[in-house]
Amino acid sequence: MEKEKQDARREQEEESEQSEQAEEPEQEEEPEQDERVVEVYTPKEQTQLVPEEREQRRQQKEEREKIRQYIFNCKKSAKYSMVTLQWRIENWVFENVLQLRNAAADQRESLFLQKLQQCSIIFDFSDAMMDVKSKEVKRACLNELIEYLSMENAITERVYPEVIQMVTQNILRTLSPSDNADYDPEEDEPTLELAWPHLQLVYEFFLRFLESTEFQPSIAKRYIDSKFVLHLLELFDSEDPRERDLLKTTLHRVYGKFLGLRGYIRKQVNNMFLRFVYENEKLNGVSELLEILGSIINGFALPLKAEHKLFLQKVLLPLHSAKSLNLYHAQLAYCVVQFVEKDCSLTQPVIKGLLRFWPKTNSSKEVMMLGEIEEILDVIDPSQFPSVMELLFKQIARCVTSHHFQVAERALFLWNNEYIVSLVEEHVQVLMPIMFNNLYRISKEHWNQSIVALVYNVLKTFMEMDQKMFNELTEAYNDKVTARAAASEKRREQWGLIATLADQKRVALAKARPDMEDALAKFESLTLSEKT
Repeated sequence: MEKEKQDARREQEEESEQSEQAEEPEQEEEPEQDERVVEVYTPKEQTQLVPEEREQRRQQKEEREKIRQYIFNCKKSAKYSMVTLQWRIENWVFENVLQLRNAAADQRESLFLQKLQQCSIIFDFSDAMMDVKSKEVKRACLNELIEYLSMENAITERVYPEVIQMVTQNILRTLSPSDNADYDPEEDEPTLELAWPHLQLVYEFFLRFLESTEFQPSIAKRYIDSKFVLHLLELFDSEDPRERDLLKTTLHRVYGKFLGLRGYIRKQVNNMFLRFVYENEKLNGVSELLEILGSIINGFALPLKAEHKLFLQKVLLPLHSAKSLNLYHAQLAYCVVQFVEKDCSLTQPVIKGLLRFWPKTNSSKEVMMLGEIEEILDVIDPSQFPSVMELLFKQIARCVTSHHFQVAERALFLWNNEYIVSLVEEHVQVLMPIMFNNLYRISKEHWNQSIVALVYNVLKTFMEMDQKMFNELTEAYNDKVTARAAASEKRREQWGLIATLADQKRVALAKARPDMEDALAKFESLTLSEKT
């Protein structure tokens, strides 16, 4: 026994001398992290070492030498930044740590926190060949974190700040400027996020965290505040549609979980839309924000608050005036229809608002607006229809006479809707005179035969509704055409008489003063600029 103690002391002294000799040439080259890493792997001082402890000490020493050499090589390489070097040092420590599902129950929380801190390191994806192994390690770690949230007792009070910190570091960032300064979402391809392999997993992790049955908003509200939400909303300007889609789901979950933030979210969305309409018309995530609002509006309690009605009239309706309406019109129309369906008294301000922003020269927007009108009429309360029918059908009558066949076709398709036809039939005495003249004229003059066929079908429908009024309007129209032709002929005769009198006066003037004829002829030969 005494001999083993002597051998252990002798071996310890030899190892200490070798360690000091190995450390001397590298002392000037070592990075600042060396002392911290060495402390992690330096074993406690022991006066007596059993064989198992000697073997453990030998393995720790070998591991320490590997880390030292690894850090030294990274320090010498110019391509590694300090952030990357920090990851590589921590990655060496955590790479071989137990996976969360294999760890003991009492170790999982601390291990989970370590992995969250590890995933807070951000990589530069502008160079696809740099740090490939480290990026893959982080990706695997994020997948492991997502899987861990499905375990029991995965979310405790200690993990909330670390989770929000990790999400903030990865997601809440300043968006890089677009590669195309004049980016047009209709014409140009979007600039995709290079770090998406990591971003996607962080979004999925955060969504799983919010949707967990163990998630407690009362604790999370200390960390998910108005500042966090504001940064989240700023990311909706990202050109990457994949990120905007996950942002949409994330913001919707935050809105549902945190009652205290709902008013703030609605206010900030209002501000974003107002800037979009009245300032720069540049916001890539309008359709996603409107999709969120559609589900929010669907959950509004009745009667609607004045705040919500003001939002409809001051924010949603002006969105119809933007040039890029076709990118988000489906979501916008859904929001407007939800308001009309919830409160029928909003029918009149909505219809008047749409007519106020009706396009004059953009046929594609006219087609979309006609589609929205049909959706509104499909849910309109019959008692509200008389208050808007005259203004509305005057605009529809103008659309029917459009030379753009798609506009005329979309307006005529309204008569394919049985509910709209029933509303028209109830008020045919008012609506048929508004529509008849334009329909009858288009049936004789329009260049597109498919439009003519649709007009005949609409006229037939009107005739079946009220044969007597139809005949009266037909006779009145024919009388008007005849009177118009007679007036045109009379006007032509009057102009002819004026021309004859002018010629006679000119001849008489030429006989009275021969020199005036030459002057008049010379004046008429001059150009317009010379005359002036």
